Amino acid sequence: MRLPSQTKPLIYLITEGKLTAENFHGESKKVLEIIEEAVSVGIQLIQIREKKLPARFVLQLTEEAVGVTKRANSDTKILVNERADIAFAAQAHGVHLPENSVPAEIVRRTFPDFVIGVSCHDFQGCLDAVRSGADFVTFSPVFSTPNKGEPKGLQALKEVCEKLKPFPVIALGGVNQENYSEVLQVASGFAAIRFLNDKINLQKLSGVLA
Repeated sequence: MRLPSQTKPLIYLITEGKLTAENFHGESKKVLEIIEEAVSVGIQLIQIREKKLPARFVLQLTEEAVGVTKRANSDTKILVNERADIAFAAQAHGVHLPENSVPAEIVRRTFPDFVIGVSCHDFQGCLDAVRSGADFVTFSPVFSTPNKGEPKGLQALKEVCEKLKPFPVIALGGVNQENYSEVLQVASGFAAIRFLNDKINLQKLSGVLA
């Protein structure tokens, strides 16, 4: 099974995307500290999503993140945003594809063992991703989040989850300390950037993942 066991909620940390070539050597350590904390509390999925970063630095960061999981003997899966080549070179566990990226089935032909996630924003997009061979989808934005358009709301999330059940649907967009419990009542899990890139918040989730 490519995904971690679904006896627990799937919680998906996405890196903040603040790294650049100029700040990499100073700031990447902080990203890795968050990844170490996430692995230690049992976060199942981590996406390296650093769009401002040159490929060679994304590779280095991914290799170091994979090293964190290996040293911890962890089941945490490290995914790279869109760059299947970097994921493969870094011995990461898979890739996360934006909705308008290459289809999951194309990636699967070359990398059959990859965990593949796909970003989706409506039911049809989710269905297309399922049919293309994705292992999970993110559905967004569920709640209000800057520059991401009108929120879909919990009811739309619930409807998508029910139609696709038991396929894993992970809620994304505006998930935080106040609403994640509601999300977990209807979805397979949740993804977050701001909420999960915080050591205190990660520690508070250890009970959910125990």
